[in-house]
This record gives sequence, structure tokens and C-alpha cells, in this order.
Amino acid sequence: MTSRVAVFSTGSWGTAFAMVLADAGCEVSLWGRRSELVDAINTTGTNPDYFPGVELPPGIKATTDAAGAARGAEFVVLATPSQVLRANLGAWAPFIGPEAVLVSLMKGVELGTAKLMSQVIAEVTGAGPEHIAVVSGPNLAPEIVCRQPAASVVACTDESVAKRLQAVCHTGYFRPYTSTDVVGCELGGAVKNVIGLAVGIADGMGLGDNTKASLITRGLAETTRLGAAMGADPLTFAGLAGMGDLVATGSSSLSRTHSFGSNLGRGMTLQEAVAAAKQTTEGVTSCQSVLDLARRHGVDMPITETVVEIVHRGKAPQAAVKELMSRSAKPERH
Repeated sequence: MTSRVAVFSTGSWGTAFAMVLADAGCEVSLWGRRSELVDAINTTGTNPDYFPGVELPPGIKATTDAAGAARGAEFVVLATPSQVLRANLGAWAPFIGPEAVLVSLMKGVELGTAKLMSQVIAEVTGAGPEHIAVVSGPNLAPEIVCRQPAASVVACTDESVAKRLQAVCHTGYFRPYTSTDVVGCELGGAVKNVIGLAVGIADGMGLGDNTKASLITRGLAETTRLGAAMGADPLTFAGLAGMGDLVATGSSSLSRTHSFGSNLGRGMTLQEAVAAAKQTTEGVTSCQSVLDLARRHGVDMPITETVVEIVHRGKAPQAAVKELMSRSAKPERH
């Protein structure tokens, strides 16, 4: 039987994942806020704002009607910017069926509450953990829409639900693996945006591969420490949702996080970098909420703290790097 899936967001990753779902045989309702973009998707079969010229599968139908999109959906996929999830989901929740699985594609931590997206979903909808799942991995949307081979992790505390989600998004080019470590997968995706900014800043400063490899590796150590303090499986961070996502974000010119950091490293102000980005860069806001989360759990995250100093407190990247390198020496597994 064909699965019916609602995807809330006509942005880059929402559109790309809708393509994956349709290619896997699902009937997909793609919700969008702007009627002109929804009309363009339905009339041209493309998303002209994000992927002009890329033909979308016929199984995707766009709509501005949230109730219609959610009606009868087995899975409801959420792909909004993380900081507006709570408000948006509050408006959509009445339309979502009690048996639907809510799937987060978002990679952020809520500012102020320091809550993961699965926690926000649970608070807003009252859904139990068996009805909440996440998708996370090295999934750059411009490559996905070209159907280039990629892998990801679909996580739910209920393994049978993770397997159901795996089945509805498994195609010849998109290979999902299952996990029950929701916290680990979410943290890997959220913190990689912060470390990705650091790598981009280093690139913009003209620093070399040794520096970037060191930031990626030590950034992964920070992520793992925080994950362990929050009950995640440390091995998750050695996989697709940890190292895999971090490498893609930190090294690819297609990554908006890397590009944003690179602009800061070249001397742009925060306002100039925001204007140049045009799309939401999750790590810019989430770096502060990740640091808040670390402090609540008593975890030392010096790279994350450095990113916050550069992005939100105007510290010069050169001074920040010097401070980071002058920290006291310690064992690698400290």
C-alpha cells in the first residue's frame, strides 16, 4: 500500500526529502507558506526558488492548506528552521492524526529552552516517543536532488517505527540506516553546524587542512562529551549522524554553514554574512543554545564557546584562534 506523507516546508531540504519519499513510492503533500511558490511547484514540476531546472517526481503535490496536507498522513515530516518550530507546529498540531509519526529533519537546539527538536515536538503535540523520529546524516540537499548516492540515519526509540520510516525513504540513491539513539542523532546534527562554522571561519582565514582536520576531530570530541552527559550512545558520533554529517558540513562548498563561516573568517560582519547567506544558517543561532545546553550539563566545549565569541560577541577570529591554541595542554581523551 502506498504511504501518504506530509512534508512541511518547501525549502531546500524539505523539497529534497520530498523527492526521496516520492521516488520511494510515497504519495507526498508538500506544504508551503507562499502561494506563488506552491503554484509554481504544481504548474512547472520544479521548485524555482531553491532548485530551478530540477524536475520533481509526479508523486509530489504542493499545497498551502496545512489541514489538507496532514490529512491521512502516516508520517508528518517537519523541515522548518528550528527556532520557529514551536510556533509553526502549534498551528499545525490540530490537523495531525494521533497515529501519525512526526519526523524531524531539523538540526538545531531551541534558543532559551536549550531543548532538542524531538523535545519541542513532544511538548507541543503531546506525542509519545514512539511517534517521534529524526533523520540525520551527511545529506547536502543540492546533491540529493541530483540523485547522487547518500546515506543517512533514521532514529526512533521504537525500532519498529524506525524500520517503517526506513522503508518509506529507501531509494536506489538514498540509503537510510536505523537507530534507536534519538538524542545522539539530534545532537550530532545540531553541534555539527557549530563546528562547521568554525571550520568555515578557518577556511576564510586562509588556514590549512591541518587546522580544519583538528577542528573537525576536536569538535567531534566536544559533541561526544555532551552526548555522553545526555545519555546518548558515544558510538553514534562515529557514524553517519556524527562524523559523517560533520565532514560533509565542514568540507563542502555546498554547505551554507561552511560558506557563512568562511565569510566571517574573511572579515565580514555578522550582518553582512547574514545578508550574503539568504537562507537560514542553523548554527548561527544554535551555537548559543548548544553552549547553554553544555553549561547545563557541565560539559566543556571550547570550540563551541569560541564560535559564540566570534559570531555573537564580535571577537576577531585571529584573537579567538590564538586563545583556543593557548589553552592548557591535556590528554587527548580528557
